[in-house]
Amino acid sequence: MTSIVKSWLYASCRRKTSVPLAIRSHYSYSTASRHERPLRMAVIGSGPAGFYTAYRVMSKVPKTKVDMFEALPVPYGLVRFGVAPDHPEVKNCQEKFQEVASSPDFTFIGNVSVGNEGGHFDGCTIPLASVLHHYDAVVFAYGASKDKTLGLTGESELRGIYSAREFVGWYNGLPEYADLAPDLNKGDEAVIIGQGNVALDVARMLLENVDILRKTGITEAAITALSESRIKRVHIVGRRGPMQAAFTIKEVRELMKLHGVGFHDVDMSLMPDEISKLPRARRRLMEVMVKGSTASTDVAPKSWSLDFCLSPTEFLGRPDGSLEKTVFERTLLSSPFDLSSGVTSTAEKVTIPSSVAFRSIGYKSMALPGFHEAGISFNDRKGIIENDGMGRVLRTRTPDDNTRENSHVPGVYCAGWVKRGPTGVIASTMEDAFSTGDAIVSDWNSEAPFIKGESSSGWEALRTGVEEGRCKVIHWEDWQKIDKAEKERGVQLAKEREKFTSTEAMLAAAS
Repeated sequence: MTSIVKSWLYASCRRKTSVPLAIRSHYSYSTASRHERPLRMAVIGSGPAGFYTAYRVMSKVPKTKVDMFEALPVPYGLVRFGVAPDHPEVKNCQEKFQEVASSPDFTFIGNVSVGNEGGHFDGCTIPLASVLHHYDAVVFAYGASKDKTLGLTGESELRGIYSAREFVGWYNGLPEYADLAPDLNKGDEAVIIGQGNVALDVARMLLENVDILRKTGITEAAITALSESRIKRVHIVGRRGPMQAAFTIKEVRELMKLHGVGFHDVDMSLMPDEISKLPRARRRLMEVMVKGSTASTDVAPKSWSLDFCLSPTEFLGRPDGSLEKTVFERTLLSSPFDLSSGVTSTAEKVTIPSSVAFRSIGYKSMALPGFHEAGISFNDRKGIIENDGMGRVLRTRTPDDNTRENSHVPGVYCAGWVKRGPTGVIASTMEDAFSTGDAIVSDWNSEAPFIKGESSSGWEALRTGVEEGRCKVIHWEDWQKIDKAEKERGVQLAKEREKFTSTEAMLAAAS
């Protein structure tokens, strides 16, 4: 099943289709609802999880009507603001999302935040309770909007320390971080704490030839800052060893192939003696690290390293309040070649000069205002909505509840990172969203209980109150105006698009 799903994703991301969604669903699936009226579903979030869940349900339950709410005026979430600008092929999935949005049964409701205040120019907000009153089903697919922190001395006080999410959002044009203005001129060494693929994306942006990046969707503000950057040496630091690293071969290979960028040799004591006997995926990854880069660190103007078995302990600053050094403690692996090896700390300190540091240790989802009142259980420690694994949201347990199992909140579901945590790539998000979609379809067709609200009128019942607030609601045709304007801006710069980095500019383009 997994291979079939993946092959569908890759095929759909590489070809355009002129067959409308409503027509395709007519002959693709024979399942029909036993209800006399259409299923009315709200999706909170317009990233891959939201769109793939909508696609799945609309394909399997004829005439399903979906209203998709997005806090920003523009759709696509992580695809627009998280994917590295030099990886445009990953964004091909937008073609599938455009197909979903072209259905007459789909309504995009942008610039409208559910529960949380949007926090940006002319944004709209709808209380969660109001949404729950007007739909049969509500799907939470709003991703992970916060960063995990290290809790170290100097982390919040010193200038020059950023989260990877902030930096990635900045160079991708996320309005929240448009004014980040990272200082890349204080020194020539940078530290990235964490060894996942996002950490490698950050390193690549710091080390890549700016003239190559200039042709991508990266913002002009980022191009200017990177052009003036003094960073020549990047340390990507992790607590564990190469055998336990979270990054994948594609991202490592890209860094190895950067022109004029050398790679410092890994500590071979952390490598198995017989790499050839490892499972294929791990063997290939180890081979790439051992082989290293084509450029020598002796002559290359820039270089990078994977610094293993180091755990950060504090940040040290200059008298002017900017970062100067990052202090680590060396760690010891209980079983260096075991993928799940334990880690213990030693007393040995290692100090790395660093005028800038990036924290790349993961994202975290947050509960929406109104969850408690709606009986929705949220796990603050894990940063996920409690669910049954298939996306059915579980009810909050009360102190006097003697039942052994949590019950499902009727008609309420979740998908993507807010369901399983901030892990995986778009393909795994698609599979996850499909499982949620299948749960919704199964529940609807089996006459399971759904939300019993005032009505199932959806956006038609909500729009009056929103429009009276005099804020600008963005529909799909409005987004298409923004999209067109960004592409026109890009033509002038010999690139695909130049994004608007403020919601005010986005709304002006939609007018």
